[in-house]
Amino acid sequence: MRIQIVDAFTTSPFAGNPAGVCLLPAGQWPDDSRLRQVAAELNHSETAFALPLPAGEESGGETVEGTDWEIRWFTPLVETNLCGHATLATAHTLRREGLLTGPVRFHSRFSGVLTARGEDDGSITLDFPAAPATEVPVPPGLAEALGVRPEAAYRTGALGDLLTVLPDEAAVRAVRPDLGAVAALTRREGLRGVIVTAPAASAGLEYDFVSRFFSPAEGIPEDPVTGSAHTALAPYWSARLGRPDGLTGLQASARTGLVVASLHGDRVHLSGHAVTVLEATLHV
Repeated sequence: MRIQIVDAFTTSPFAGNPAGVCLLPAGQWPDDSRLRQVAAELNHSETAFALPLPAGEESGGETVEGTDWEIRWFTPLVETNLCGHATLATAHTLRREGLLTGPVRFHSRFSGVLTARGEDDGSITLDFPAAPATEVPVPPGLAEALGVRPEAAYRTGALGDLLTVLPDEAAVRAVRPDLGAVAALTRREGLRGVIVTAPAASAGLEYDFVSRFFSPAEGIPEDPVTGSAHTALAPYWSARLGRPDGLTGLQASARTGLVVASLHGDRVHLSGHAVTVLEATLHV
């Protein structure tokens, strides 16, 4: 099994969000236990496994067209429903290896068909389902777990995150969560993780809003750049800022990364670059 490590949502190595990418040979999926073992061995926030689908094969009730792949994502602990940065990393790998000349459709088990296309500037645009946010009361214990009191909280439907709004960029950057308390809260509330967000510190910056993402119960203490979280951030900030496209989010983790987002009805387009930093072969 060939493995590549790709830094996603960045143009520089050792920034953005590193993802493992495993392009599998045509045929059957390996046992789930082996996929979990590989993801745990790599120990990145997500590892993507992609399996080519022969033209004409049925996947999720659809007949594929020959440029389609099945995709699955694993954290070091669990299989996840959706991952943006590892999907971008997979599309980047396909393009780099000459296996992607036009758009590619990724068939996922839990999030439907996801499309990726390469752009002239070298970036890749993902087409994901939007996750509209519904305001809810701030859950008990959230302020204590984050160390700051949110102004508002929103559930994100099938995405399974809690989007929390803080007063300003400085507050987002200053969050030092009690990860044990965050893990307990997300398990209690049936959540994947917690997003914190706020507007950019001032106008004229290269980004419109900032965010961070914590999912310790799924083995991700803090995710460097979370594409899937932007399927909720894009609709929220589109409504708040009054524009559907040209939105740029800075994920203010230690590595940082930029996600360009635009809203298209019930879909979100997420764009970013990626850099391959390592290639290896699994010998067992």
